[in-house]
Amino acid sequence: MQETSCCAYPSALEQVRASMPAQEDIAALAEFFRTIGSDTRLKILLALDGRELCAGHLAESVGMAPSAVSNQLKALRQARLITVRREGKQLYYRLADCHPREIIHLGMGHIREDASPLHNTINEV
Repeated sequence: MQETSCCAYPSALEQVRASMPAQEDIAALAEFFRTIGSDTRLKILLALDGRELCAGHLAESVGMAPSAVSNQLKALRQARLITVRREGKQLYYRLADCHPREIIHLGMGHIREDASPLHNTINEV
């Protein structure tokens, strides 16, 4: 890759290279965002925010058939975003930890925020 000196700070490129995560981590992060990037999976995660629900209630809350929700639950479990607990024949789902909630709430905060002066300045450039 050809290097150019377009930056007033020559060490910037070295700092970026030194702080860049490994390619495997970048690929895993991209897969994580693909997993939560589905409207249905986001609805499920939001439904589980602060509560535990059975698959039937989850299906009702997102307006889908239980079989369709089951496929989404499998993807969320594989991504370690939710956990499941069995009570008799019933399965109950909940968020695995605080991370999914925090990520979703940060994203919601971002899309709901008013345009900041910095945002306006960047758009004017």
